[in-house]
Amino acid sequence: MMKKQVLISGAGFAGLTLAYWLNKFDFDVTVVEYASGLRRGGSPIDIRGKALDIVQEMGIGDQVKAKEFIHTDEIVNDQGETLVRFSLNKQPEYLGDIEIHRGDLLDIIYDALPKDGVKILFNSSIATLEELDDAVKVVFEDGSTHSFDYVFGADGTHSTVRRLVFGEEHQFTQFFGAYFAFAETKDIDTGRTKDTGVMYRSLGKQALIYQFLNGANGVLMFRSPKLDWDYRNKEQHKQILKDNFGNEKGWKVPEILDAMLHSDSLFFDEVCQVHVPQWYKGRVALVGDAAHAPSFFTGMGTSLAMIGATCLAKSLAAHADHQIAFAQYQEQHKPFAEEIQSRIIQNQKYQLPETEEELKASIERFQKIQNV
Repeated sequence: MMKKQVLISGAGFAGLTLAYWLNKFDFDVTVVEYASGLRRGGSPIDIRGKALDIVQEMGIGDQVKAKEFIHTDEIVNDQGETLVRFSLNKQPEYLGDIEIHRGDLLDIIYDALPKDGVKILFNSSIATLEELDDAVKVVFEDGSTHSFDYVFGADGTHSTVRRLVFGEEHQFTQFFGAYFAFAETKDIDTGRTKDTGVMYRSLGKQALIYQFLNGANGVLMFRSPKLDWDYRNKEQHKQILKDNFGNEKGWKVPEILDAMLHSDSLFFDEVCQVHVPQWYKGRVALVGDAAHAPSFFTGMGTSLAMIGATCLAKSLAAHADHQIAFAQYQEQHKPFAEEIQSRIIQNQKYQLPETEEELKASIERFQKIQNV
């Protein structure tokens, strides 16, 4: 019998994990990614809960553990003096979790894919989708056309697949009054070792530097009313950062801002969640942030994406009828995704305190675990 052909849009954690499992279950897998390669940048991410079991089941547990980013964090004042030093993963609820650099985990999953079994097309994206009786006709941006049995949108918060099949983005996103940016900031000296992340908080704003082996990432985030912005307009992003941090003189903020203004790989986005009532339509289904972005404030985006992708693949392997499979995937995974999403408000208060009381509480929270 001929293998079923599937197209996955997006080579992030959801897309690559889904590709791994569907290939394992004997589907013919193609992944399309609009970037020129894996997008490795960003702050370290966490593997938690069921995702720890999944990396073991995928046979990459030892590789993940070997790349674990063991570090401590400090919150500093505007002079760079340490207010509190702590290890997040020594908190009871995080014991056993693995923190790892985003690029390291992407590389590990990517290398686990059989290159003769999974086709990955970089510098490519979907232009149109048309559902036929027994297939989905896809026209790519380069004009080429192909038909697939199923198409999966694993293409993030600003999902193209979701827009083409389910409707415009604004219908599904919930804004949480903040924006963030990150970029490489390798030349900024924090005066700490490479295994120490440093963060500075003022009311409604936070700046971080995470150092690692070959460089460092800087992060800026700030509370703000909804802005009129274009997520693809890099120059506009830089102007927004300049408007919000140009007069900030505390700690390393001016240096982080300068690095971002001169970066070719700046990432800027709003703090939001994605809520899609039904994650599938016909032969198309959403997975990861495209279906249920929880926001990085929950600390569970990567794990949630990997858990959801695994659930979707196993449901498809178990049911010949894709409608039954998609329904089971949503029934099993959606309650968990919604529980994770519910954590954002409290976590955002810790990261972006709006009052002096919240700022004090955000520091005192870690003083209980600072003896590391």
